[in-house]
Amino acid sequence: MKPKNPYSEESWRIFRIMSEFVDGFELLENIDKAVTVWGSARVSRENRWYKEAVKLGGLLKKNGYAVITGGGPGIMEAANKGAFLEKGISIGLNIELPKEQKPNKYITHLLSFRYFFVRKVMFVKYAKGFVIFPGGFGTLDEFTEAITLVQTRRADRFPIVLVGKQHWEPLIKWMKDYLVRCGYISKNDMKIFSTAETAEEVIEKIKQFYKRS
Repeated sequence: MKPKNPYSEESWRIFRIMSEFVDGFELLENIDKAVTVWGSARVSRENRWYKEAVKLGGLLKKNGYAVITGGGPGIMEAANKGAFLEKGISIGLNIELPKEQKPNKYITHLLSFRYFFVRKVMFVKYAKGFVIFPGGFGTLDEFTEAITLVQTRRADRFPIVLVGKQHWEPLIKWMKDYLVRCGYISKNDMKIFSTAETAEEVIEKIKQFYKRS
């Protein structure tokens, strides 16, 4: 008996991918403006950055922005919570994982995705800014995705703010001391993003960005 080709049903996967795009577009296309907030799922509710993300979610709502997160715990929950408590639009783009990520309870608009790349499109397409709190591999992936889109001009320039200077400084130093020196990126590429320490600083940077635009 001929063994089954493990790729024989791959072509049908496109319909699941298409459905995720359609669901995302239909949910988000009527959102006037939003800011995507990324960061670790592992921080506790007592963590400094959790508290700062709650504050940021509230300030974003007060300044007319919906909040988009990955929908899970940690920083994602915190930013959603801040928007939710201010009765704002609090969007969670959850991802289905082998160890299931349970959506947090502060989401007003929820979508679940099987495919990371579809979810990434939704994070970027409808956001007017990105705020990245301390985090691990997933957070780094999201940060580099955002700056690459701007660097390659595949997306219009938008404010990208790293929160927590002590956390990000070693990476920024490596970029300056190695990537720029070796010619892998230009000095101007370092201007694609900025850093902040508080929610208030983040809001001010977003305001200044659009005031100049």
